[in-house]
Amino acid sequence: MCGIAGGANLTQERPVDGPLLSAMLGTLRHRGPDDEGQFIDAHVALGTRRLSIIDVQGGHQPIGNEDGSVWVALNGEIFNFPSLRAQLADRGHRFATQSDTEVIVHGYEEWGDAVVERLNGQFAFALWDKGKERLLLARDRVGIKPLYYSEHQGGVVFGSELKALLCCPWIPRSLDLDALDQYLTYEHIPVPRTIFRAIKKLAPGHTLILDRRGVELRQYWDFDLAQSESGPVLSAAAWEERFRSALWEAVEMELISDVPLGVFLSGGIDSSAIAALMSQHKGPRVQSFSIAFDDPSFDESQHARLVAEHLGTEHHEQTLSEAMMWDLVPRIADFLDEPMGDSSFIPCYLLARFARERVTVALGGDGGDELLAGYSTMQAHRLAGLYNRAPAGLRDGLIGPLVRRLPVSHDNLSLDFRAKRFVASAALPPVERHHLWLGSFSPQEKVALLRPEVRSEVDGDTFAVARGHFEHCGADDPLNRILYTDLKLYMDTDILTKVDRSSMANSLEARVPFLNQVVLEVAAQMPLDMKLRGFTRKHVLRRIMKGVLPDRILSRPKKGFNIPVAKWFRNELKPLLQDSLSESKIVGQGLFEPAAVSTMLEEHFSGRRDNRKHLWTLLVFQLWHDRWLAPSARPAKAALT
Repeated sequence: MCGIAGGANLTQERPVDGPLLSAMLGTLRHRGPDDEGQFIDAHVALGTRRLSIIDVQGGHQPIGNEDGSVWVALNGEIFNFPSLRAQLADRGHRFATQSDTEVIVHGYEEWGDAVVERLNGQFAFALWDKGKERLLLARDRVGIKPLYYSEHQGGVVFGSELKALLCCPWIPRSLDLDALDQYLTYEHIPVPRTIFRAIKKLAPGHTLILDRRGVELRQYWDFDLAQSESGPVLSAAAWEERFRSALWEAVEMELISDVPLGVFLSGGIDSSAIAALMSQHKGPRVQSFSIAFDDPSFDESQHARLVAEHLGTEHHEQTLSEAMMWDLVPRIADFLDEPMGDSSFIPCYLLARFARERVTVALGGDGGDELLAGYSTMQAHRLAGLYNRAPAGLRDGLIGPLVRRLPVSHDNLSLDFRAKRFVASAALPPVERHHLWLGSFSPQEKVALLRPEVRSEVDGDTFAVARGHFEHCGADDPLNRILYTDLKLYMDTDILTKVDRSSMANSLEARVPFLNQVVLEVAAQMPLDMKLRGFTRKHVLRRIMKGVLPDRILSRPKKGFNIPVAKWFRNELKPLLQDSLSESKIVGQGLFEPAAVSTMLEEHFSGRRDNRKHLWTLLVFQLWHDRWLAPSARPAKAALT
């Protein structure tokens, strides 16, 4: 696992020179503390910071072919590299290393751009074809590994994190107000936008090609859920076996490593399933890692211990004191170079730091929710169908008023928090209600929050991005379309971004077998009923884990990896919140209405309303703004256009 950076421009000599490339790589040192490598030619610069996982001694990057005409810098792992290496060796290609990276070089020589379709892995890479004067950037199918880029005067610069591109003096730190608008709703910024106008994200399953004709984006893969409605008709037992086999193969493939590896174990069904399959492959004493919370409504440690004892793992548990988490909150922008309002980043970071004390690679259960309808929102959509068919008098005259009068609780996923969000959005179309359940600010709330001059500059169609994915999905069932939209939005720029940044900030490689290509292919074909059976989520996973995991784990409700933000905002984090959202700062930025922010604070402090999500979303933005925008670059009214 590495960080990569560089650039190419066919009309300029050395568009990224040695000192600039070194500075870009310096921002990525945490991603690869073991080694640094550079390749600089007339029109291109490729650089890597390497975290050595495979071929520790011989895998120095960038890697070239025999005559130095093709060079590649890779961030990630190619899990099927042994089979690709054998195929390429049979065709006469000579390998100089044992690393997975080198198969991309020779694979490109053999198959051209189509090499990306043959790679099973989590990756973002840059490849330079010297003879054709051509740069190829590529990102894995679902976006496990990130890649940012910016176009300038006919050229492209790129990096594994946005902060690497900020080293380039020609890239302005100008806010993209549409990105800010999206962030306030989704709590993350969907591709291709970033928080800065001049920088974009390469979308998952896409390549970018720079040659003499210019820049071209191509899509090489999509998650085709239409297959789940028109694909093979198999028995439930047959689907269970296909999914069991695919997940088994994925875990086996992702155990490849020349350094110690372990597993994140929360006690939920996804991470427990991965731990169980690891134990079956490697035998007992797999190293597992979990964290405990003092607050019982957020703590899942007893479930993780139960699974660890059942499987015989070498279990490591750390209790996170609230002080440890409070200390991390003000520093969150050091790790997030664009705003992301998922508060579970805090425990994810601390878990990765804890695991890194003993291992360099950790497998986890991320992706299972998106593939197998694991979120409570999927149940809520089915419940909404029943709720909306109830008599209007019952909904509006009894249920709604009762829910709105529920007392505020700051516990994890409390009844009032879930019920109020459900009732407020249940009658809306699926896309709108889904993202109002998941996100922070509604369109109406943003009208009150954003200053008029900001509102006049943004597109205003809050759900356009989500609606585009929903409508693009080839499946007919609205719930299938929601699954597709989650994979394209929530999983990409929230879940996988959180996993990547929290792990790589600690020089730890995180792997996600649920998102391995072999699992994706089966999940795309599997009928929705195998994922969401009535109101039972992850039906197929519960079935194949029956007898493998304790029944208590298979039957327990999903809890989520959350922290007690609502309570902290009324107590320990109150001074930070008040300072970050002070009237003077809000007025100085010229983005938000001070009165709207003050009202949210007062409501939360008084206990009249639970504004945890809104306030966390704003706090993260403010911390990011203080960290990454110099005072001279902060957008005043005259600088918003």
